[in-house]
Parts: sequence; C-alpha cells; structure tokens
Amino acid sequence: MRKIREVLRLAHGGRSQREIAIAVRASVGTVWNQLQRAKAANITWEDAQQLTDEELDELLFAKGSTQPSQRSPVNFARVHEELHRVGVTLQLVWAEYQESAVARADGTKPYQYSQFCELYRTWRSHRKPSMRQVHVAGERAFIDYSGKKPRLTDRKTGEVRAVELFVMTMGASNCTFAEASLTQQLADFVGSTIRGFEYFGGVPQGIVPDQLRSAIRGTDRYEPDINPTYLEMAQHYDVAVFPARPRKPRDKAKVEAAVLIAQRWILARLRNRTFFELSELNEAIAELVEEMNNRPFAKLVGTRRSAFEEIDKPAMRPLPRVRYELSERRLARVNIDYHVEFDGRYYSVPYPLVHAQVEVRATSSMVELYLKQAPSRGMKCNYAVGTRVASHPRTFARRGTAVTVQSHRPEHHRDQVWPPERMVSWASKFGPAVATVVEQMLARYVIAEQGYRACLGLLRLAERVGASRINAACERALRVGVVGGPSRKYIEAILKNGLDQESPTAKAVRNTPLTHENVRGGDYYDKEETVH
Repeated sequence: MRKIREVLRLAHGGRSQREIAIAVRASVGTVWNQLQRAKAANITWEDAQQLTDEELDELLFAKGSTQPSQRSPVNFARVHEELHRVGVTLQLVWAEYQESAVARADGTKPYQYSQFCELYRTWRSHRKPSMRQVHVAGERAFIDYSGKKPRLTDRKTGEVRAVELFVMTMGASNCTFAEASLTQQLADFVGSTIRGFEYFGGVPQGIVPDQLRSAIRGTDRYEPDINPTYLEMAQHYDVAVFPARPRKPRDKAKVEAAVLIAQRWILARLRNRTFFELSELNEAIAELVEEMNNRPFAKLVGTRRSAFEEIDKPAMRPLPRVRYELSERRLARVNIDYHVEFDGRYYSVPYPLVHAQVEVRATSSMVELYLKQAPSRGMKCNYAVGTRVASHPRTFARRGTAVTVQSHRPEHHRDQVWPPERMVSWASKFGPAVATVVEQMLARYVIAEQGYRACLGLLRLAERVGASRINAACERALRVGVVGGPSRKYIEAILKNGLDQESPTAKAVRNTPLTHENVRGGDYYDKEETVH
C-alpha cells in the first residue's frame, strides 16, 4: 500500500524530506518523487483528505505517465522442457521468447535477458529436487533395482519366492522401462539392460548403473573396475558406463524417483495377484509400464512417452544390427595338434601357435580365440598379443568332436589324413595289448579321427614309461573288462600305483581273508539272533 498520504501530511506539517523518509521507512528519492507528483497534479494535503485511495492513486499515478508497462508472460515449464534438447541454451530460448512477444503485438514488452534468467531460476527453485538437474536429450539412461520386490509362487508347493525388479529411465524425458528377473547376477543384469535398449528403440550416449557386483567388479569412488562382460556389452552398443558413486543416491536421482514410482504404480497394483511364471509376471508389468509412460505429467505438459518421442528418441543412436550375446571366457593352452579344448570339443588355431596360451570367448553360436601369451618355444609367432587368431561356429556335437580349418594345418598335414590302421600300427610297436586298447579307443568315436588325440596321449605315455610297463598296464586293463574299453586315465592310474608290476596271482593272495583269533568271520553273523 502506498504511503503517499503520510508523506503529504508530514510535508504539510513542515517536516524535511529526510525526516519524512525516516518516518515512513522509505528512501529520500522516493519521498522526493511522490512530492513532485503531488505538485505536478496540484494536490495538497487538504485535497488528499477529500479523496479516496483509488482516486488519489489515479491522479498521482495515472496510466500513460511513468507506470511500468505490462510484460509479456513466460511459459517457464516450456522453457524447462526446451533446455533438455541438445545445444539449446537459456539465451537461445530468451531470444525466441523476444521474437514471439514482438510478433503478438499485444502492447506488452518482453523481459530483458538478465531478468528472464532470474525469473527462470526462481521458478526452477520451487520445483522438486529431482527436477533441478538439466539432462541433455539422449545423453544418459539411469539403471537400478527396486528394494521392494515382486513375488512368484511355486505351482506345486505354494512356496513364494521374491524376484528382482529392474528399472531403467531416460534422464531428459523420464520415460521408464521395467521388468522382473530372477536375480541380479550378470546374465540377468546384462539381459535386462539389452531389453531396455530395445524397449526404447535406441541407445543413449551413456548409462549410469549402481555399483552392484554384476556391473562393477571393484567398487571405488574414483576409478571403479567395470565387469569385463558388462564392458564388452557396452562396447557392442557403443555406450559409455558411468557408475554412480558408492552411497551417493543423488548421482542417480532420476532412477531413484522412477523406482519409487514403479513401486507405487506397478508393485502396489499387483499386490493381490498371484503369478506362477516369470513370463506371466513380465506381461503384467509391461502393461502397467505402458500405462505409466502414457500417464500425463502432474506439472508439465504431455506424458513420459510424448516427451521421449519428442526429446530423447531423436538424439539416441540406432541399435546395432546384431544383438549382443552373453559370452563365456576362459584361458586354455594350445595342444601339439594345434587345437584348443573347450566344453569337451576341440577348435583349431594356426599351427605356429602350438603351446601358446589363448583366451576362449564362447557364445551360444560362436567360439573365438584370442592370443593371450605367445609360445615360448617352437615356431615363430607372427600374431600380436590380444588379437583374434581363430573363430569357429560353436558345435554341440558329441564330446570329443574336433572343428578344424584346413588352413590352420601345416602344409604336409593338409593332404595327409592318417588312417586308423596307422594309429594301431604305431601302438603295436609297444605291444599287442597297447594296439588292442588303441583299437577300442578308436571304436568309441563315430569318426575315428576324433579319437586320435586320446591315442596320441596314450602313445606319449608309452614313450615315457617304456614298452614293457605300458603293455603290462594295458593287459591288466583288458582283463578287468571296462565297458567301452579302458581310457588313458585308467591306464595311467594303473602305472601310477604300480599295479602293472604285480603278477596275476598277487590279487588273489591280497584278497585272501585273514585268519586271526579276533576276527569273527562270516559264520558269526550267520547265527540266529538269540532272544533274551
């Protein structure tokens, strides 16, 4: 309320402008301005007493004098939404606001840049804390698991099992994906992340997971060690991984809010329903996720889905043509036959890599071999450490099957295929029993060549222990009559325990029952039980 009446009264009483300013708690300039207005309007204290407040205000501050002009209104919610777009700045939005204000031609004037920024910051300060961060379109997706979990019921026993709820949300649009998984382990975590990308139909520039063990192998505030498989998945989709700091939920405030919404919008609505299969549960979750993303914002224009289609999706990269397959890795040594064993099958590498150490990366469809350590002896290796030296379609044929590329063989092996008779002929040099064992070993395989590796191992063992011992061990193994024929490990156990050097009668002597006064014998237990 203006203090013009008090200013006129004190001035009529002979007070100075400084004294009036102190009395009405205003500046001297304000007092001077009001007295000048009264003088220009020829209004004295006696006149003011006869006028109402509205009449006095109309005379002293009439429209068209020095009254501030009306300002063009600003839709700050729209400004906040525009700032999510790539390359959009506050100055650019202000310039567009000025152009639209001039185009309206309604007599209002636009705010200047400094006041525009100040008003926007004031508007933003009244928003929720989760809305204060400005996320660039398509820049990051935030990932977390819900602390509250959905449940599955065993159809037979009725046992209730808690499962995990995976949540991924886009930073700019808040569009959210959710699904249930059995665990938080690596296979489930990688699979949920991939299905999240496919739900959005694109890949963001980065993902922000929590520091769970499936994503981060070594938790650290500054340099977390990302799980190799999860990192390989990120490289396949060309997406960066920015792990949230330990115990810093504000680093992933977006998904924290999304998890809370998912708990209320999904879990709370499913609380009275019983699910027996994970697929059944995920179908129900998918329906509620769509409803959640199409639900209008409470204080912003549009929905999560419309904001995603308009803001995030145009800035996201397309999905790769081939979906990432979860891989299994292990180290192996290249055998002398230039093959590497994995899952009971054998895969070839170039023959100069004999005795080298390789890393096997296997998916459900492929087996890839990477050089880990060059061979310390043998032929010169022309492959750099870390390069892929071989790739094969994965076989699930009978264990012992060999997958061989002809170019991996030495030239003198390519046109020469050993017949089974040659392997038996080599074995006969150590004795007839050894040859018989080799025949039985080859007979166990549909393709005789698949058994060559085991036969070569037996012949190498024969060279180490000598012809007499290996032949005696094979004779003993043949007398036992192992179904399918004795294996190399069985014969090696005979040699290790020295059983090849025992005579055939030693077993009978060794198994002769002991005679001793303290040994009751079988007759004692054959007596009828005496009932007392």
